[in-house]
Amino acid sequence: MLPEGVEHFHVQAGAVRLHCAAMGPADGPLVLLLHGFPECWATWRGQLPALAEAGFRAVAPDLRGYGGSDKPRGVEQYRIEKLAQDVADLVAALGRERADLVGHDWGGAVAWRVAMWHPARVRKLAILNSPHPADLSRAMRTLRQIRKSWYMFLFQLPFLPERLITPGRLQFIFRRTTARKGAYEQAEIAANIDAMREPEGPLNYYRAALRFGGTSHAAPFGLRPSPAKPAPPRWEPVQAETLVIWGERDRWLGSELAVPDARWVPRARVERIADASHFVQADAPDEVSRLLVEFLR
Repeated sequence: MLPEGVEHFHVQAGAVRLHCAAMGPADGPLVLLLHGFPECWATWRGQLPALAEAGFRAVAPDLRGYGGSDKPRGVEQYRIEKLAQDVADLVAALGRERADLVGHDWGGAVAWRVAMWHPARVRKLAILNSPHPADLSRAMRTLRQIRKSWYMFLFQLPFLPERLITPGRLQFIFRRTTARKGAYEQAEIAANIDAMREPEGPLNYYRAALRFGGTSHAAPFGLRPSPAKPAPPRWEPVQAETLVIWGERDRWLGSELAVPDARWVPRARVERIADASHFVQADAPDEVSRLLVEFLR
C-alpha cells in the first residue's frame, strides 16, 4: 500500500510545474527524492515515512515528463542541464537555500548534475544504482555494458518505443525484474503505470542523452553531440558528502560502476546490498531507509 498521510501539491519550479508528494514536518530539513525510469514519486513509499519519522521534510516530485508534472514536447526539453535546473529551482520554490538529494536511476543521473552545477543547493548527496557520468561514459565504450544497455539504443527510434511501453510490459518490469517477490505492491505499480501514460517524455531522457551529450569532456556512450547544438556545462567535482547505495543484482549496470572516481567525488562511500536488484529501494526498503537516515543525520 502507498503510505497514509502523504501531502500532494504542485510547485512552479522555474520553467515547469511539478507535482510533489511530501511527508514530514514543514520546517524539517529538506530531502528531495528523485525517481528513475519508469517510475514516479510512489517508488519512495518506503522512504517517505521513514524520513518523515526522523524529522525530515521529505518531498518526492514527479520529474518533468512524468505523472502530474508538466510534459514539455520535444527531445531538447529533456537535456540533462534542464533536468538539473528543475531540481535546483524546486529547492528555491520550496523556500529553501539547499537540500539533501536522493536519486535513483535517472533521478540519480540528475542528482549528480545538480551537485556538480548547482553546488550551493546541495548539502548531502545519496545515489541509488546510478553511476557517476564519467564512469558510465567509460563503461559504454565496452561490449559488456553495451549488451546490458541495449534498450537505450532501442529508445532512440521514433514512435516504436512509445508503442512498446504498455501497461502489461510495465507490470512485467515491476513484477519480474526485482530480486524480491512482491517488492512492488499493486497500488505502487498502478501509480507508476499511470505516471507513464504519456511515455514520450520519459523516453526523451534517453534520446536527449545521446543527441546532446552530458558533458563537454565526453558525450555518453562514446558519441559526440552535434557541433550545431550548444554544449552542456562541463563536469565538475562533487563537493557534497556522498553516499552510494548499490543493489548488487542489477541486471542493467555492472557492479563495478558503484564506486565513483575519487577525482570527481572525493568524499564518497559505497554501501552494497547483495540481495537487491537495480530497484534497490523496493527490494530492501528498510535497509535503504536506515542508511539514508543515518547518513543524512
